[in-house]
Amino acid sequence: MAAKLLALLMMLLSLGQQNVDAYVNQMNLGGNLFLVNREYTVSSDYVPNDLVKPDVPMTNNDIKMRAEAAAALEDMFSAAKDEAGYTLVAVSGYRSYGQQSAIYERKIKNAGKKAAALLVAPPGASEHQLGLAMDLGCKKNTSLTESFVNTPEGQWVAENCWRFGFIIRYKEEWTDITGYAYEPWHVRYVGREHAERIYQLDIPFEYYVAQLREAQFAAILGKE
Repeated sequence: MAAKLLALLMMLLSLGQQNVDAYVNQMNLGGNLFLVNREYTVSSDYVPNDLVKPDVPMTNNDIKMRAEAAAALEDMFSAAKDEAGYTLVAVSGYRSYGQQSAIYERKIKNAGKKAAALLVAPPGASEHQLGLAMDLGCKKNTSLTESFVNTPEGQWVAENCWRFGFIIRYKEEWTDITGYAYEPWHVRYVGREHAERIYQLDIPFEYYVAQLREAQFAAILGKE
């Protein structure tokens, strides 16, 4: 992992400060690289201003994403159908702070606080509130379980979602870093350029963001 991070840092530094600064700007709230987890949260009143309903198969008629992410999702669903004959289904997109709070409290009631902390993001700590995350299912099964990775559709998503700007956010081997259990159904939009790098390096999003911050700091020092 250390070699991967060093390679990423050197690559970012080679882009120059202007490009690094542009990437770092995307790490602000409203940007595609904004990091949300238990350490970095969003306020209860945050709502993206460009939510739209993707034109894709979905489990209900109220699933939305930010416009750029929704367009990328449509492209990914179309490619899955055209290239492999797979029908992906959108299960859960944008969720408000209040909706996430209700889900979290319900999970605590049903599974206990310790299990809930691993399985569900607390309110303010969910990527769904950003409007950049989508939970996926397939035509035969829209239950959000680890079995999704064993379906042809789930395997196609794991291998191809980066092409459309998405990453598998919560891999099994990253639980100690992300703080969440394995979710092969949960994809997060970061933009195609960044998704390709994250996929190729096979690193958690937390590490990618950290290297961007380090590159910006190094670039600033280099000018002094």
